[in-house]
Amino acid sequence: MNKNELVERVAEETRLTKADCQRVIDAMIEFTKTAVKKGDEVRLVGFGTFLKSKRAARRGRNPQTGKEIQIKAHWAPRFRAGKEFKEFLQ
Repeated sequence: MNKNELVERVAEETRLTKADCQRVIDAMIEFTKTAVKKGDEVRLVGFGTFLKSKRAARRGRNPQTGKEIQIKAHWAPRFRAGKEFKEFLQ
């Protein structure tokens, strides 16, 4: 499912216009990105948590040449599924 399909499904379920649903989903995505960038966790009870995770520096390989390279430490987004979501998938 892509973003447009999600907007359509939410519009059908809530009986809101697609434009309203688009604005709500866009606002949620922007808020989540901004909060996670600041280091805050965004917890959606029953679904999961979006957070910022520090990736340590490490060695890797260039897949084209096979040459070993150094990968710098960096921040990466992370999603941790909630208990209810995990159980739902069983």
